[in-house]
Amino acid sequence: MDSQSLFPAVWYSLEWFYPATLQNFSWEYKQVLWSLWAIPLVLLIKYVVQARLKQKLLIALPKSSLKWKPASLLRFIPDILISLILALIIISIARPQKTNEKVEQWTEGIDIMLVIDISESMQIEDFKPNRLEAAKETALKFIQGRFQDRIGIVIFSGDAYSLSPLTLDYDLLKAHIGELDFDMIENRGTAIGSALAVGTNRMRDSESQSKVLILLSDGDNTAGNIDPITAAELARSFNIKIYTIAIGKEGRVPFGKDFFGRTRYVENTLDETNLRKIAELGDGEFYRVSDNEALENVFALIDQYEKAEIKETRFKDTQDYYMIYLTWAILFLIVWIGLKSTFIANVLQD
Repeated sequence: MDSQSLFPAVWYSLEWFYPATLQNFSWEYKQVLWSLWAIPLVLLIKYVVQARLKQKLLIALPKSSLKWKPASLLRFIPDILISLILALIIISIARPQKTNEKVEQWTEGIDIMLVIDISESMQIEDFKPNRLEAAKETALKFIQGRFQDRIGIVIFSGDAYSLSPLTLDYDLLKAHIGELDFDMIENRGTAIGSALAVGTNRMRDSESQSKVLILLSDGDNTAGNIDPITAAELARSFNIKIYTIAIGKEGRVPFGKDFFGRTRYVENTLDETNLRKIAELGDGEFYRVSDNEALENVFALIDQYEKAEIKETRFKDTQDYYMIYLTWAILFLIVWIGLKSTFIANVLQD
């Protein structure tokens, strides 16, 4: 809605005094409006002083001739005009304005590839309810916090597959992550090198200034035909930054139930060497997490590091309306001066 539809077009319109019109203004010096409360106080003091100091003429008249007449109210007109003049001057000083502000935002998003391990060991329950479900929940929160970033998903076990290309369709990404399951890839093992290669292949044609690959795994490279270090060097040649997250505790960890329904424990180890080297080659960071909270903190940290730059341009068109109220004040002042030489200024008071 523009200013023409909010405010009347002519200065002499009475719409300038409508409460709705005054409420639609922004005020440069809004605190000045508090001075309006002083006007009735000044008038009250004036009447009290006049009542005490003004000379009185004693006239003896019969009671029958002492009748109130409406014409006696005319003596209040000059004071009413003065009050209006002061109020209009205060409104003018407060600078009523209307500002039309236009904001233009644009951003150059970044490309992010989530590379998620769905191997059998991701069923281990040192995370609640297990490693894969914890990773899925954290990835969903990560996606929800992004803005104008293209995100893709690669899953891997003994093989690696692209589950989703880089896309801005976050609802589709969330649906894919919600459907992640251990049975999506038949071959068992952990093909980290192949997963990095698939992720790099999906990002190599990207023209984004910033490309990020987040690798989440709980095991060593035990499958695939591409060495993880070679795959990391290939990613670096395409200017892809790599963050690696090693998920899981060392030692005895819960993994399913035995024949009698009791929790079964297995021994878990993870050689961090490859994941550390991958992150180093990719100019990223390596993280080791051992519970759900730590995993969320790592994704929150990456989310903080990898933010797209949002640029904003603001255009302001400010129009002042104080001259309208000042014009009315001058008009009332002329009327008040004119009344000084009429009978209204000399009406007798009881």
